[in-house]
Amino acid sequence: MGLRYCCLIVGDNLLGSSIAMIYLNNLVIGYQGKRLTQPISGQFEEGSLTAVMGENGTGKSTLLKTLCGLQPALSGRVLFKEDAQSKMAWLPQQADIDKGFPINVFDVVAMGCWPERRITFSLQHHDMDRIYAALNAVGIENLANVSISQLSGGQFQRMLFARLLVQNASIMLMDEPFTGIDSQTQDMLMALICQLSHEGKTMIAVLHNPNLVSDFFPQTLMINNTCTHWGKTPEVFTECQLFNQPQSHRRVRFG
Repeated sequence: MGLRYCCLIVGDNLLGSSIAMIYLNNLVIGYQGKRLTQPISGQFEEGSLTAVMGENGTGKSTLLKTLCGLQPALSGRVLFKEDAQSKMAWLPQQADIDKGFPINVFDVVAMGCWPERRITFSLQHHDMDRIYAALNAVGIENLANVSISQLSGGQFQRMLFARLLVQNASIMLMDEPFTGIDSQTQDMLMALICQLSHEGKTMIAVLHNPNLVSDFFPQTLMINNTCTHWGKTPEVFTECQLFNQPQSHRRVRFG
């Protein structure tokens, strides 16, 4: 896991073109020795926007944790382009975060500077500029000095996205980024995700709303306990017999 590659050849197929950021090579994920998936093989290309979908308990969150090294794979490999593994940002579920921890919004967003700067180092002027620019981008610059315990669900998620923006990583992993937030915040954050993808960031998100995925995510990885479907979203939805709501119920596409 976490091996660098120039190219990986399987049979007559070249796996490892210059645009691929991550390859899964017969990856089996799980925890405490319990397998959650069949072997998964495929690639996340540079600048791609991929939704990870599936029923609860099928390994969606475990997949993201495996990609970023928080969870070991049971078998198979995760292969990264050059030093891409060191350029990953992780947006966890809100339920995984202690909202009672005594810290304010600014300090949480400033954590996005840590990959470049040791925690013991002081923030520089350009770091401060990045932090305030990120707060402004998600509309919470007025909450910089507010304790995270006082934030609404939408404000909390905006803060986590601001930290993501400060990290400016090549690969961004998001675990259920729209759970428990209002539609206005969802629309604003979805617009940011589309913008980051257009800038060449590789975006991978665990999601549950098929209409949202259909409207905005060109690629989908559908996971269940017996098989996986990975490819263009319309094709995956057809294979999995997922049907969208009537057009009048769908949101307006960004970008």
